[in-house]
Amino acid sequence: MSTTRQRMIYLASSSPRRQELVRMLQLPVHIYPSHTDEAIELGTPPKSIVEQLSLRKAATAREQILAESESAPDGIVLGSDTIVVLNGQVLGKPTDLTHAYEMLSALQGHTHEVLTGIALLDLRTEHAIIKHRLTKVTMKQLTTHQIDRYIATGEPIDKAGSYAIQGIGATLIDSIDGCYFNVVGLPISLLSDMLYEMGMDVLT
Repeated sequence: MSTTRQRMIYLASSSPRRQELVRMLQLPVHIYPSHTDEAIELGTPPKSIVEQLSLRKAATAREQILAESESAPDGIVLGSDTIVVLNGQVLGKPTDLTHAYEMLSALQGHTHEVLTGIALLDLRTEHAIIKHRLTKVTMKQLTTHQIDRYIATGEPIDKAGSYAIQGIGATLIDSIDGCYFNVVGLPISLLSDMLYEMGMDVLT
């Protein structure tokens, strides 16, 4: 007999992409954006960056939820963070159009890594599971004109690495090695495994 049960998932993110992906699981979801300090100590390994920030986002959301509730709801807080890494250098979201151009110029013609961390935090027990997934992405060689045209779409502005593989940015990509949804911002397969560890079965 299965001991799993359905509980509310509190997604600590304002990202429309993550909201869309988590709803694919057809589980009860409440969007609860978490405004968290994302400063990380210099020299922190990429996998530790995404795991630390994911847990920080989940913990901040949990504190806010508990502060607004008379009793702790029976739910799980989901925090997530995605970064792009090229030759050991972490590329976050571009600060402006010039920065976006610089990142795309560096990425074009090369293979980079996309890491996404996931933290699940039980609202009542504070039990946490934190993991990450890595996908390798190879971008096509691009001309200056192609980079300019892509930036002009406005798509790179709020994206790690200055591109969105789920949008017109897909035309920039030659190949990927690993989970596609990880590059979008939330590895669904890994998330479903982690939810099972927390007592929830996506397919029941």
